Amino acid sequence: MPHYLRTYIPGGSYFFTVALLERHRRLLTEHIDTLRAAFASVRRQRPFHIDAIVVLPDHLHCLWTLPPDDADYSTRWRLIKASFARTLAPGERLSDRRQQKGERGIWQRRFWEHAIRDQRDFNIHCDYIHYNPVKHGYVARVADWPHSSFHRFVENGVYPSDWAGHPDLIDTVGFGE
Repeated sequence: MPHYLRTYIPGGSYFFTVALLERHRRLLTEHIDTLRAAFASVRRQRPFHIDAIVVLPDHLHCLWTLPPDDADYSTRWRLIKASFARTLAPGERLSDRRQQKGERGIWQRRFWEHAIRDQRDFNIHCDYIHYNPVKHGYVARVADWPHSSFHRFVENGVYPSDWAGHPDLIDTVGFGE
C-alpha cells in the first residue's frame, strides 16, 4: 500500500469527500437529521466552519475552515463517522477484518482531502460541491437538491437561484466523485 501523507495546516481550509462503504446504500439522505446531529455534536466539541456542503445518498463533499491554531480534521471525521454509525441499527455486511477490529461497515475507512490553496481553488471546489447532485443525476437543477449549502449561497448573494455550474471548471477539477 502506498504511503499517503496528509497535509495539515492550522487554520486551513480543506475540501473533503467522504463515502459509505456500500455505495448502493442511501443512508446519508435517509438519515439526514442523524448526520446533521453528528456534525453539530462534533462542532460543539471541536469547532470548525462548514463553508460549503452537499450530502448525497452515498457520499458527501464539504469544504471546512479550521480554527487558527488547529489542523486536526482527521479526529473530527472519526468522531462524525462514529457518531452517525452508532445511531444505525446493526446488520450491515462485515468483512473478517472489520469483525476482528470491532468496526461497523458503514463508512469507507479513508476519506479524500485537499488543502485549499487560494480563493480560485476555494471557488472551484464550492462550485464542484454544489453541482454534484446534477452531475450524479439526482436532480436537473442545482436548486432542486435539498441537502446542500447552495441555498445559503443563494441567500447570501453568491449564486443566482438559477445557477447551473460552470462545466469548464467543474469538469476539470479531476475528482473521482
